[in-house]
Amino acid sequence: MTSRHVTWIFIALLALAWGFLPPFTVTLLNYIGLYSMVAVGLVLLTGVGGMTSFGQAAFVGLGAYATAWVSGNPQVGEALAAIPPGLLPWLGLLLGLAVTALVAWALGAVTLRLSGHYLPLGTIAWGLSLYYIFGNLQVLGGHTGLAGLPSLGLFGLDMTSPRVLGVFIWALLLVMIWALHNLLDSREGRAIRSLKTGRVMAESMGVDTARQRIKLFVLAALLAAVSGWLYAHLQRFVNPTPFNLNIGIEYLFMAVVGGSGYLWGAVLGATLITLLKAELQDWLPKLLGTSGNFEIVVFGLLMLLVLQRAADGLWPLIAGATRRFIQPAQRGGKQAAAAPLAQRALPALGTVVLDASDVTKRFAGLVANNAVNLDVKAGEVHALIGPNGAGKSTFFNMISGVDDPTTGTVSLMGQPMAGKPSRAFARLGLGRTFQHVRLLGQRSVLENVALGAHLRGQRGWVAAMLRTDRAEEAALLAEARRQIERCGLLDYIDTPAASLPLGQQRIVEIARALAGQPSLLLLDEPAAGLRHLEKQSLAKLLSQLRAEGLAILVVEHDMEFVMNLADRVTVLEFGTVIASGTPAAVQADPRVLAAYLGVTCEQAPAGT
Repeated sequence: MTSRHVTWIFIALLALAWGFLPPFTVTLLNYIGLYSMVAVGLVLLTGVGGMTSFGQAAFVGLGAYATAWVSGNPQVGEALAAIPPGLLPWLGLLLGLAVTALVAWALGAVTLRLSGHYLPLGTIAWGLSLYYIFGNLQVLGGHTGLAGLPSLGLFGLDMTSPRVLGVFIWALLLVMIWALHNLLDSREGRAIRSLKTGRVMAESMGVDTARQRIKLFVLAALLAAVSGWLYAHLQRFVNPTPFNLNIGIEYLFMAVVGGSGYLWGAVLGATLITLLKAELQDWLPKLLGTSGNFEIVVFGLLMLLVLQRAADGLWPLIAGATRRFIQPAQRGGKQAAAAPLAQRALPALGTVVLDASDVTKRFAGLVANNAVNLDVKAGEVHALIGPNGAGKSTFFNMISGVDDPTTGTVSLMGQPMAGKPSRAFARLGLGRTFQHVRLLGQRSVLENVALGAHLRGQRGWVAAMLRTDRAEEAALLAEARRQIERCGLLDYIDTPAASLPLGQQRIVEIARALAGQPSLLLLDEPAAGLRHLEKQSLAKLLSQLRAEGLAILVVEHDMEFVMNLADRVTVLEFGTVIASGTPAAVQADPRVLAAYLGVTCEQAPAGT
């Protein structure tokens, strides 16, 4: 049995039981469905995208107040008298989505620039602000609120009854989960998953991480607004109380307790917390003999216990316990035949692909690189070597767009790259690996490598949600599989990347870079952690890439590996070039011997 079968069984059981459930249970399930919509958005935002928000209740309020204003305000009703009353709630939905998107975009443009603990503090600030705006605007009814909202109707079906409206709520929730699952299972989904821990890496693969973060923030806000719209017409009344900061914290708890990285974890968390609150409100007054908000104290202690025992939420524990009975779908199996991706025309052999001229990088009074000159040509392997602390990684970051040089110029494919982000370098044909491996550790080797082909696809979020991107996705996965096989990792295609040895993780990074079909490949210590035979295989692969016309720049400490592979070698010491030329010439240079062996020029062997 697969997870898809379990989902269909759950839907069938819920549908069969719905008509026989008591009214109170139906009401609880309706609220669970509404809360789940918000929590699903928080799973995307916080668990997948790495952006903590305490202010989602404010977006729920925007959706609720927009429809309440349109369909419950007498003055607005007079102005819209020509519109059939049954359409007013749907007009309220459109207004709510438009206002929420605009507000979320404006808030996200400011808030998402913050990092660390400043980001959640920022969400608290605007969450409180919107809450007090709801209560102080008389046009929205002030703290009294707006009453007399009409019920929803759809194609002549009256949804006044909570039982009927509940069917619509859960159907909409299931469609949301389906669409979001499709989004995460796509090219854009891989980019979203990279936001939490791999933004520098993702930018180097061509992902516009700032744009992805804004889009994710707006999407989570829109899901909350839809929940608020439904809540308003379920209650037929709106006031500011359900949209305060405490409720925003509860929404975040729902996502985290259920499993912040799992869509169905949001439903689990919403269910547990909603039922727990209902039971505590009934039992605590009986046990303590007095009324009060004691359930908040107990609720908080229980949340601490859950978070301590299950830091990743309850859904992964349940999935792990049922793994022998319920098998997840595998992505690395045989793929359907896919059309080949468009191929990049490589520069002619000998063409200068990368040209760094007088590149200098200063950090306050420290000069990390001093007037470094280096070029890389198509069809050659150029090695950059030097002792630890020589400035090799700093130079790598400047010629790949991670950092800007203080002075000097960097040109890629004949274009000046001053001030451009690393994704612009990737778009021109630069692929790279990192000194400290940067992979999505919990994702499979296949998904990690497919991220490298991000720029070779074009379909966006809507196409992914509706699964109209499947042909392109098949082509991207086929390319990733080809590069994995080329690098000798086919046996590990479904293995989580973090479970591989360090040496093999470096090979995964090379396969990921190759999936983008680069013209220039930057490799930062690719042989570190590899055994002798693995180094030989890597050298063979790089020689093959060189023969195909690829330009390769390697930073490496293994001198035997470098000298047997490189066509040219540049040596850095204390950020300055001390030698450049063929491997034989560099090995005989007295300054290189002094840098590596600690001998002076006078002590160097005769003839060097």
